[in-house]
Amino acid sequence: MVEARRRRRDTKLYINENLAGYGFMAPTILVLGIFIVLPILYAVFLSLHKVRLLGGIKYEFIGFRNFTNLVEDDRVWIALRNTIEYVAIVVPSQTILALILAVTLNSGIRGKNWWRILYFLPTVTSSAVLTLIFMWIYNSNGLLNNFLAFLGLPTYNWLGDPSVALKGIMLMNIWSTAPFFMVIYLAALEDIPRSLYEAAELDGANPWQQILHITIPMLRPVTFFVLAMGIIGTFQLFDQSYIFSNGNGGPNNATLTVVLLIYQAVFRNLQMGYGSAIAFLLAIVIIVTTVLQRRFFGEKM
Repeated sequence: MVEARRRRRDTKLYINENLAGYGFMAPTILVLGIFIVLPILYAVFLSLHKVRLLGGIKYEFIGFRNFTNLVEDDRVWIALRNTIEYVAIVVPSQTILALILAVTLNSGIRGKNWWRILYFLPTVTSSAVLTLIFMWIYNSNGLLNNFLAFLGLPTYNWLGDPSVALKGIMLMNIWSTAPFFMVIYLAALEDIPRSLYEAAELDGANPWQQILHITIPMLRPVTFFVLAMGIIGTFQLFDQSYIFSNGNGGPNNATLTVVLLIYQAVFRNLQMGYGSAIAFLLAIVIIVTTVLQRRFFGEKM
C-alpha cells in the first residue's frame, strides 16, 4: 500500500513538472509555430498550387508542376550557378580575412581598440548604403578605376560587364562581412590559454608555428560556426544584387541570384507557387551544403 501510494505521488509529481515545463515553453512554441512552422507549411501548400491574385485569391492544385517547370527554367540554373560561385569565393575569403584581422588585433598592436572600431564600421552600416557607395566607386570614372589607371592596370566597366559585375559584389561583401566574423574570432582568441603559447616559446616555436599548431586547431569549433553562418548568409544574397542591377539581375543575368529570382517570380510575375518552389530548391541546397560541411569538415575543424 505504501509503495503504491509512493508511485502515485511520484507519477503526479512527474506530470506536474512536465506540465510546468511545457507551460514555460508555451510562449516560445507559440512564436515558433506562428512565425516559422505555419509559413513553411503555407509555402508547401503554395508550391503545389497555381495562385491567382487578381480578382480575388484563387488556388488551383497543379501538383509538382511548379517543380518540373523549375527544372526546365534556364534562369533558375543561371541564378543557382551565380549563387554557388559567389558562395565558393566569398565564404573562404571572408573567413581567412577575418582570421588574419583577428590574429593581428590580438597580437598587442597599439590602439587595437580603435582598430576594432574602424574595422567593424562596415558591419553596422546599412547594406543599401554600402551598395550605393560601391556603385559610385565602381562607376566608369569612379575611385576604383582611377586608382587602377594610376597604377597602370586595366580598368573595367564594373557595373556593365557581365564578366566582372558579380565579382564587384563579391569584393564589397568580403570587405563588409569579414569584420563581423573578426569579432567572433577575437572573442575565441581571448579564450585560448596563454600558457600554451608560453610553452611553445620555451620549445622554440616561432610565431608562425604557434599560429599553425595552437591558434588554428583551438579555433576549429569557431571556424566551423563561421563557415556555416557564412554559407547560409551568402546563399541568401539579394539586396546588393537587386540594387546593382535595378532588380533585373543584369548585365546579362550576371548578378542574378536565387533569392532575386524568387523576388521576381513573386512580386513581378505574381507567381507565388513558382516562387515557393524555387525557395524550397534554395533551402535544399543550403541544407545539403551545411550537412556536407558538417560531414567532411565538422570533426576535423
